[in-house]
Amino acid sequence: MPRIDAYNHVIPKSYFEKFADIAPDPGIVKFFGALTALHDEDAHMRLLDGFDDYRQIISLANPPIEMLGSPEQTPVLARIANDGLAARVKQNPDRLAGFIASMPMNNPDAAVAEANRAINELDAKGIQVFTNVLGKPLSASEFYPLFETMAQHDLPIWIHPMRGPNFPDYAQEDASEFEIWFTFGWPYETSACMTRLIYSGLFDKLPDIKIITHHFGGMIPFFAEKIGIGFQQIFAGDPARNPLAEQAGLKKQPKEYFKMFYADTATNGSTAAAACGLEFFGPDHSLFATDAPFDPEGGGLLIRETINAVDKLDIDAETRAKIYSGNLERLIKLA
Repeated sequence: MPRIDAYNHVIPKSYFEKFADIAPDPGIVKFFGALTALHDEDAHMRLLDGFDDYRQIISLANPPIEMLGSPEQTPVLARIANDGLAARVKQNPDRLAGFIASMPMNNPDAAVAEANRAINELDAKGIQVFTNVLGKPLSASEFYPLFETMAQHDLPIWIHPMRGPNFPDYAQEDASEFEIWFTFGWPYETSACMTRLIYSGLFDKLPDIKIITHHFGGMIPFFAEKIGIGFQQIFAGDPARNPLAEQAGLKKQPKEYFKMFYADTATNGSTAAAACGLEFFGPDHSLFATDAPFDPEGGGLLIRETINAVDKLDIDAETRAKIYSGNLERLIKLA
């Protein structure tokens, strides 16, 4: 069965060379250098060759571009990254189904311009943004024009979680410990970002907006029924009315908006997590993705185990085909 991996990462050579000079933490260059499939095109293609009927949509790896320079510098970095991603796709059309463009989000006007350029000139299939922009929520009004632009293009926005050790686990501490910022912080980031976008009224203003969340929507599927009853709603005594949603002017109950997002199967090969995510988002809003090559085998483990997880789901062939490729093909208008 054909499979298109909707969310995985590379760093084009030209961008990696620039990144090595300006990375805020030299340690991340060392870590990324150890994942050869991340930055070496030949290693990337060898990884893909290990799997039959398998193609990828590629995107730039973190950190977000806005962390790497001033608002005047980041648009140049975005162009370098997107030109490199587009070239990789052009050189390997049989293994790469497309790329999603990176944005200089600390310069919102430049982000809109780069989204238009990447889509119109480079054939980008959408854009990638992160759950916060240097600590500012994506729901801030200055980023709305980018969402509006993508709605006009009728192409998806991929949202990747971003949180580092500088987000402490407790208020009286200065840093997160034991990688809590990553293991649990990233799913929280995704969930918080989704909630803020909903309460900003985004889906009422742009009802056809297409947003793809990573790791099957973070915490949302598991806490679906907790979403259904808000804290103020407990004391209002009405299970059908959410006072906070009404105060925000939302036209629907919160849980209905969460189901308007799309989500991917990048749950580190967990069939149980994939089943939970699929039950919440449904067969038409679930996409196959692996998050390669971020695993101890350099990508092979995540690809192999995610395929195994999807294959083990108790679903019919039509639903499995939608998850593996059909839904994504529809979203990005892939011929």
